Amino acid sequence: MMRILLFLATNVAIMIAISIIFSIFGLQGALDAQGVNLNIEGLLAMSAVIGMTGSVISLFMSKWSAKSSMGVHVIERPQNQTEQWLISVVERQARQAGIGMPEVGIFDAPEANAFATGANRNNALVAVSTGLLRSMSADEVEAVVGHEISHVANGDMVTMALMQGVVNTFVYFFATIIGYVVDRVVFKTERGYGPAYYVTQMVAQIALSILASMLVMWFSRYREFRADAGGANLAGRQKMIGALRALQRAHEPAELPGELAAFGINGGGVQRLFMSHPPLEERIAALQNMR
Repeated sequence: MMRILLFLATNVAIMIAISIIFSIFGLQGALDAQGVNLNIEGLLAMSAVIGMTGSVISLFMSKWSAKSSMGVHVIERPQNQTEQWLISVVERQARQAGIGMPEVGIFDAPEANAFATGANRNNALVAVSTGLLRSMSADEVEAVVGHEISHVANGDMVTMALMQGVVNTFVYFFATIIGYVVDRVVFKTERGYGPAYYVTQMVAQIALSILASMLVMWFSRYREFRADAGGANLAGRQKMIGALRALQRAHEPAELPGELAAFGINGGGVQRLFMSHPPLEERIAALQNMR
């Protein structure tokens, strides 16, 4: 809850700062002079509602979405030794990390993968694939679980969702201003909204979203290093390195769908700026250099 309040306060502070900047530099007056009569404060508030609503709803639906989209079987009563062992590992590591016991699940997938999700660090979901259980040793699986428990303990699901919401807010805000300027100044629309506004605003949203995603992916890569370090603390550094090396030996895994990709253990991507995970070589080197 404190993390949510902090991010909401940050969002409001940035909105106020932008409003002040517009006033100090006379940007509002310049827009008015060009016939772009925008209520900056009202636009900021509307942008925040539009930008944050989807991210917050997605966050609170994340566990349900994960279970549905990935076909996660939540272990309520262990049916075999593997399930019993997995429950005991999660329970022990959750206690070490100081969080509530997450739900533990298994989803059917040939690739070695895992993820953690949930809106509350004391009511999260940690799930591993059948491919991971088959292809990795017990020590490596333990390290992967530690990585995911660290995501939960660090509040990464909440942070990523709220960060995306803040980014969405300002993408919509600036795209709307660009659309207004082009419509009123270039195409001389005097009343209402001309076609140029809708086309420009849409194109600007796409372009700004691509640029903004670089920031979100940078933070995603940063928190992967933190989760690796957390996994090393919970399970042991050599076990965490072993798990990452096992991923290197495996074939390129399939991506987790949607927002779950940010909380899996596998990296990917062609261009570094848009990678949600750092290269495995860098993650292993960071662990080797960890004090």
